[in-house]
Amino acid sequence: MREPLKYVQGKGALLKFTEEMGYMGHRWLFVCSKSGYKACHEKIEQSFEDTGSDDYRRYEIFGGISSKGEIAKMQAIVEQDEIDTVVAVGGGSAVDTAKATAYYTGKHVVIIPTVAATDAPCTGLSVIYNDDGTFDKYLFYPTNPDAVMVDSEVIANAPVSFLVAGMGDALGTYFEGRASIRTESPSLEGTGITRAGMALARLCYETLRDYGSQAIAACEKNVVTPALDAIIEANVYLSGVGADNVNCAAAHSFYNGLTALGGHSAPHGCCVAFGTLVQLVLEGVSQDEFDEVQDFCLEVGLPVTLEELGVTTDEQIHTIAENACAPGETIHNLAGDVTPDELHAAIVAADALGRKVLGK
Repeated sequence: MREPLKYVQGKGALLKFTEEMGYMGHRWLFVCSKSGYKACHEKIEQSFEDTGSDDYRRYEIFGGISSKGEIAKMQAIVEQDEIDTVVAVGGGSAVDTAKATAYYTGKHVVIIPTVAATDAPCTGLSVIYNDDGTFDKYLFYPTNPDAVMVDSEVIANAPVSFLVAGMGDALGTYFEGRASIRTESPSLEGTGITRAGMALARLCYETLRDYGSQAIAACEKNVVTPALDAIIEANVYLSGVGADNVNCAAAHSFYNGLTALGGHSAPHGCCVAFGTLVQLVLEGVSQDEFDEVQDFCLEVGLPVTLEELGVTTDEQIHTIAENACAPGETIHNLAGDVTPDELHAAIVAADALGRKVLGK
């Protein structure tokens, strides 16, 4: 099992930053997105004032993507300022930059997500890009982050669309894990799949189903409720730790295939949600199970048709299918093997079922 050493979540959690994280040292580098700095700086500084700490703090607004050049820049700051702990404040790119910086310099890392759009905060990997924005590699770490701290109030004040996208990313966790364990595939980190990992993945899906709509209502009004806290935990912790200890399958391969189209604007989680429906068609699940997942998507505003993802031609579907079935893709964790032709058929069928329920 792999997971963060410490997970802290709740309304006003950042006011206890020094109380919860102070054991990691006295010199801090905060790698912030612009919006992350704006949302969190005041609360973090108040936590230092409340404890009377005179710790060294440096806030750096990073360049926007987790590129090799940006990581090298942060590494230089760590060495120059004799930093003890690197802290990510922001979305996925800030998180990946901070993780890589801490790894290459041998420092502690704390993750403060400002949106609950993906499960990246809890995972033991980063997506690294070249300086021109092209994909470079996945960087796998020997451990997961030292700590993750989520202030539910910050999430409640972020756009609802991020929360919904996070539910889409989390939706795939159980179904992809179930498919992987059926074929005795390794976990995402290349080890065995534990019963504990699958239990977290199942709980993730059950939490989404039980609290999704209530959480959206709370986020729309910028208030923190037990339902919103439940969904934040599902999106960030249950999905992240679940996925790390199970594996991905067709849903994430569908997303990877979609990126081959270039220029698509649909959020990662929305693509994974539709990819989950495609996977269920591939697996030949019962109509009842398919309907349950599709109904959830409709309930919280996740896509059930290709048109909602900006995919409008059969040629695009073939491109997605070809790239999603490339060697090494996690779609091959499904029982039997999936050919591009089979995936193309499943995508068309999932879209048709979505169109039917929407009356299109």
